[in-house]
Amino acid sequence: MLIIVPSFALVGISGYQSFGDGANTIAKVGDQVITQQQYEEAQRQQIDRYRQMMGEQFDQKLFDTPEARKGILDNLIAERAVAAEVGRAKLSISDAVLQKEVLEIPGLTLPDGKFDLERYKAMLAAQGMTPQMYDARRRSDLALQQLAGAVQNSAFTPGSVAQRLSDVTSQEREVQELLLPVAQFVPQVKVTDEMVKAFYDKNSKLFEIPEQAKIEYTVLDAAAAGEQVDVTDADVAAYYDKNKKAYTSAEARRASHILIAVKKDASAADKAAAKAKADAILAEVRKNPASFAAVAKAKSEDPASAELGGDLDVVAKGSMPKPVEDAIYSLKQGDISDVVPSEYGYHVLTVTSVKPEHVKTLDEVKGEITADLRKQFAAKKFSEMAEQFTDLVYTQSDSLKPVADKLKLKVETVANVSRTPSPALGNAPYNNAKFLTAIFSNDSLKEKRNTEAVTVAPNVLVSGRVVEFKPASKRPLAEVDAMIRQRVTLEEAAKLAKKEGETKLAALKASGDATGFGAAQWVSRSKLDGINRAAIVQVMKADTSKLPAYVGVELPALGYGIYRIAKVQQPAQVDEARRQQEKDQINNILAQQEMFDYVEYLKNKAKVKIVRPVTSAAPVTEAP
Repeated sequence: MLIIVPSFALVGISGYQSFGDGANTIAKVGDQVITQQQYEEAQRQQIDRYRQMMGEQFDQKLFDTPEARKGILDNLIAERAVAAEVGRAKLSISDAVLQKEVLEIPGLTLPDGKFDLERYKAMLAAQGMTPQMYDARRRSDLALQQLAGAVQNSAFTPGSVAQRLSDVTSQEREVQELLLPVAQFVPQVKVTDEMVKAFYDKNSKLFEIPEQAKIEYTVLDAAAAGEQVDVTDADVAAYYDKNKKAYTSAEARRASHILIAVKKDASAADKAAAKAKADAILAEVRKNPASFAAVAKAKSEDPASAELGGDLDVVAKGSMPKPVEDAIYSLKQGDISDVVPSEYGYHVLTVTSVKPEHVKTLDEVKGEITADLRKQFAAKKFSEMAEQFTDLVYTQSDSLKPVADKLKLKVETVANVSRTPSPALGNAPYNNAKFLTAIFSNDSLKEKRNTEAVTVAPNVLVSGRVVEFKPASKRPLAEVDAMIRQRVTLEEAAKLAKKEGETKLAALKASGDATGFGAAQWVSRSKLDGINRAAIVQVMKADTSKLPAYVGVELPALGYGIYRIAKVQQPAQVDEARRQQEKDQINNILAQQEMFDYVEYLKNKAKVKIVRPVTSAAPVTEAP
């Protein structure tokens, strides 16, 4: 499911149709086909998704391998097989469920609580969808979730199995440690020149000095473009006049009501009785307007507002039945309306507060508008400068000075640059994998030409050139002799520690002796204190059918440890919360396996046929 379900959010079951068997068909799943174009679209979406997640570490070559291509095709096949089963099972999603899904999308609620339909449409349009397309896609995805939930909920872990596994993970063992430290054996080691030379030759990569370059580079980004634009008072005033609505707060009216409810199919007599009741309430509250909230709480038949004294909060236009809205917007603050009929019954209304329309002055929003315009002007200026930047670094490729002078940019110099990005340099513009590939290209190294304009981040272009280059080399043996002797000494001492430890271990197994061991410590898979953590796994794996049990463990850089296990027990207090968590984890694993097996069954049922292998990766799409 980790692989299958998220992909439906990108492709959507509703897009799975049969287009006939043509030259572009690469696979068949029952009566559906997978075309080369559909494969390339799925691949493009996957590449874009990983580019966003990985940023500068993204490498598209990872997705242009036979294994990666097969993985994408397998996923498409699985999607279609599951989609076919959703159709056969006639799974459907009601309008109410779909509406609830849409209304809960974050960021689409206006200050007055209404749904922002225009923003919703704009968000979908940016993804190439209409509301109708999105509705169809979500219906299909939710239907898939119904199917997946039914399969996964069938997974069941017997209590005895969960308890047995929990007992294994919580088991405690009383352990004593006997350590043979590396330092104890160092005096016994004699390192010869031959041993040093052998290590040097065998581990030559440890002593390589990578190729390095001293480079010049220049950067064009939004900040550089922004420094070359100016926003005048006239620009601000013109923008304000054109967009005054954006700085206008509409009139806000808060109202309360008392509702006498009437069913739509009520008889004339029932309607007359309800109207008479509303008229009586109207007379009561007009006689004593201050009692409106108390009367609403006692007599209103609107359960949502009655407890609030009839309060409807701020009433936005379009949120109420038209007769009710018209009445609210015709009253003055404190006035009480006549009885107002609607599809829900009869209303008695009052306006509790009126906040008049307010237009922010130019002075109030001048700073905000200036900042927005500067961004707009800078974006336009950047586009113009980017074209010049790209052209100049190519046409005058023997120097960065022409482009820097023309566009008022700085030329920076940095030394000891290598082919791969350095984590220590973070987001430095030259510490980018794509830029480094360009700077270390043959054309740049041999001809000392400018690199192309490389996009290293949104709206950030970099070009560079090599000033000096040092090819890869190897540190001489004399320079690293002392370091190698120390390394070989420790390795040989560790071998001696292991040899003596294994001999001692065999003797202890025969005798059961505890001489020389440290104090007893209780350890478990969840309680790691007490002995060296590198030994915990081996200690907990050791056969304890006969006690005391002994186990020997190599401890990297420390020596050799021997561990004596004297007792095994379960904790005195059972951690029920942890046991339940472990059971839930087992259930989740089984549920995933159930879904995987079910998808494989559906693929076999659909009689999948691979018509021809997929071709190479989709074209590279650069991040903006």
